Amino acid sequence: MSFVVPELAGPVEAFSTALGVGLLVGMERERRPDTAAGLRTFALVAMLGCLFALLGEKAGGPWLLVAGLLVISAAMVASNFSSRQEEQYRGFTSEAAVIVTYGLGAAIWFGYSTLAVMLAITTTILLYFKAELRQFSERTTPKDINSMLQFAVLSLVILPILPSEDFGPYNAINPRQIWWMVVLISGLALGGYLALRIIGARHGAALLGIFGGLASSTATTMMFSRHARDHADLTRMSAIVILIANVMVMIRLGLISGVVAPALVTPIATVFACGIVPGVVMALYGWKILSAGGALPMPEVKNPTELKTAISFGLLYAVVLLASAWLQDIAGNSGLYIVALASGLTDADASVLSTLRMFNLEKISGGEAVIAVTLALMANLVFKIGLVVSIGGSHLARYALPGLIAIGSGMAAGLMLL
Repeated sequence: MSFVVPELAGPVEAFSTALGVGLLVGMERERRPDTAAGLRTFALVAMLGCLFALLGEKAGGPWLLVAGLLVISAAMVASNFSSRQEEQYRGFTSEAAVIVTYGLGAAIWFGYSTLAVMLAITTTILLYFKAELRQFSERTTPKDINSMLQFAVLSLVILPILPSEDFGPYNAINPRQIWWMVVLISGLALGGYLALRIIGARHGAALLGIFGGLASSTATTMMFSRHARDHADLTRMSAIVILIANVMVMIRLGLISGVVAPALVTPIATVFACGIVPGVVMALYGWKILSAGGALPMPEVKNPTELKTAISFGLLYAVVLLASAWLQDIAGNSGLYIVALASGLTDADASVLSTLRMFNLEKISGGEAVIAVTLALMANLVFKIGLVVSIGGSHLARYALPGLIAIGSGMAAGLMLL
């Protein structure tokens, strides 16, 4: 068994990282008076794991590393037995964390520092949110578990076996891509449900709007339009989620544009900023009204994965893909704006990235690229306004449309300025 040992300053860096990992986990344990292991213990255990990995490598076998784990395990058993004698049983969480920290220290020496740090952060989060996780577990119903299992089947069983090949007219239908949209909608629904369970309705709405906009603002708009239709007391919150998601999609695409086509950062940022500012103002105004109205009700969601909505959106997405491919075939390069409008309806990302690539290849000018990017987002916004009106009804439209129209008007004004 061979390992890659860091050269020169590698050992110092490895032990420093192990020390930091131990201090991170130990800091959380130190604040709990019912644990025998604290800040110093976890720091020492992490460095011990790194040290035994070094010695085991030099000795030509893993027996020293295993021996160190057995010594630590024996010490924990003795400590726990002493606590039981004193009728101060502490549970096994700290002991498990000690073993994990020892393993992380060893992993750092073997060159997995990034993974070890990520696992240390995850371990600390699990330890810190003990009360919240327990509360969530107590509130979980059999229907909730069924929803989670259903989502697992969608994403881990069906998605991997679907072919990632293009079929149909213009090769526009890709089963895995379409099912990925189904998984995305189901994941957003389940994520929103978990956010409402753990964080609460008010903070869950803001987080879902932010992360929903980063993932898919269209999916978020459709999902919460349906929630607003089924739960009248959730209409205002749904409108805020939809508005925040549509602000976040501009921020996300603005950052992507800055990476893909740095020469267009200034004009694209100008257009997007003109849409972001009024969107944020309208979201804050709606939030102020909610705050004045008291606590938000928790929605009664029977099936948070929303399978029917997800499948319906998958079919709609496939139809729009076919329409976009057909328009691109008959329009060609001269129909840049038509293609941007068509493809931007449900997939603004693809439209924006393809436009930026054409600009980088010098097939279109910077002005044409900015117009095409803006048209793609405007088309996507119009499509989502249609979802709000057709699915959410007039009641949701009353609260959501002013903000969405303000975003579109702002982008149009920004484009005119350029």
